[in-house]
Amino acid sequence: MRAIDLPEYGGPEKMQVADLPTPIPAADEVLVKISAAGVNRPDIVQRNGLYPAPPGASSILGLEVAGEVVAVGDEVKRWKLGDKVCALTNGGGYAEFVAVPEGQCLSIPVGLTEVEAAALPETFFTVWSNVFDRAKLQSGEILLVHGGSSGIGTTAIQLAHHLGSRVFATAGSSEKCEACERLGAERAINYHEEDFVAVVREATAGHGADVILDMVGGEYIERNIRMAAYDGRIVNIAFLKGSKVEVNMLPVMLKRLTLTGSTLRARTAEVKADIAYSLETKVWPLIEAEKIRPQIAAQFPLEQVAEAHRLLESGKVIGKIVLTL
Repeated sequence: MRAIDLPEYGGPEKMQVADLPTPIPAADEVLVKISAAGVNRPDIVQRNGLYPAPPGASSILGLEVAGEVVAVGDEVKRWKLGDKVCALTNGGGYAEFVAVPEGQCLSIPVGLTEVEAAALPETFFTVWSNVFDRAKLQSGEILLVHGGSSGIGTTAIQLAHHLGSRVFATAGSSEKCEACERLGAERAINYHEEDFVAVVREATAGHGADVILDMVGGEYIERNIRMAAYDGRIVNIAFLKGSKVEVNMLPVMLKRLTLTGSTLRARTAEVKADIAYSLETKVWPLIEAEKIRPQIAAQFPLEQVAEAHRLLESGKVIGKIVLTL
């Protein structure tokens, strides 16, 4: 099959189109012929040698795809040949075919193209498991999303807004802030021009945010603690500005804060299947009702994967980048 090989770690130019073996699905897996694959920041981290594939997973980049089931393992119960699915992969998405545990596949929501569906799994699994399962955001609570114009950010804003929360977001330009507000953020804060701690405190009459979703880290960690509401939950899913910081932990105790975080790729197939079930029952109806929509920033053919990575690294996109086959 045609796939993107990474013979050595480094910049985008290290990725090469190659002829690699087509995977054979295990008993509990399906083989998906890929039409489109999402591009995500974990792919960049893996390309740089800092996020290795878990034992037994494909070393090929790519964590989410959409396409057609073309083979099924002996123990697969739900899916059959010809089914159109989107899937959270354990790796292997930058290719013509990928083998995926059946529980990590979902039906493509009615009304979405395969390109749009390929932009769902990684971000929606991540947001649901962290914001709603781990941080337990409730209707009426206040959510602050850092990196609001990213794939994760645009997903979190839409989900929280349509499930009844007040949403604030940070972003790095007026264009990105406007996009966040169109998607449901009550107020988007340009972090180059305003202090998100002061803005959120003022907008919430001093309450602060009940849940904070942070992929920035660094200096934001201490500022999140200062701005969080009593009994607030702060979830870190990445550290673009670094994970090693010095903070005053006294407010954590005084405000009864919960500091938590997670990575998705290392979770078990059973955990991922549970998340998939929650999404298909609670979120897919919102997508099919056109209340939530994946935000596609750009599409590239598989052969232009280096250009896709460069664009994502530039920070100039609003939403997701997708590779097409």
